[in-house]
Amino acid sequence: MLWSLKTPGRRPDSELVSHIERRLQFALARFSSRVRRVNVFLADENGPRGGIDKTCRIVVRLRDGGDVVAEVSDSDWVIAVDRATTRIGHTVSREVARRRASRRSTRGVASLAAPPGARSW
Repeated sequence: MLWSLKTPGRRPDSELVSHIERRLQFALARFSSRVRRVNVFLADENGPRGGIDKTCRIVVRLRDGGDVVAEVSDSDWVIAVDRATTRIGHTVSREVARRRASRRSTRGVASLAAPPGARSW
């Protein structure tokens, strides 16, 4: 799974980067065949002043098109990353299930059509 980290104005420590990688792997490993790319954006709105302003935004680009996005703000980077990765895992799961169900219902309608040469009652 390809992923990138974008942090304007700040360089995250290696501990945070490895934490992000572990959490992404845990949340998205079972969808690795369906995920094309993952982008993680970390932003600190107020800088060093503190407060609930640390935002983790995760964008997952799916192989068959479309993006899935999760964004969480918190006062701590680790908590923001944990919540965002949990949320993106659930959201990708729902999207994959929705697409699978849509594909099944489309196939089901085609199989109900009468075969060529069959007579109807």
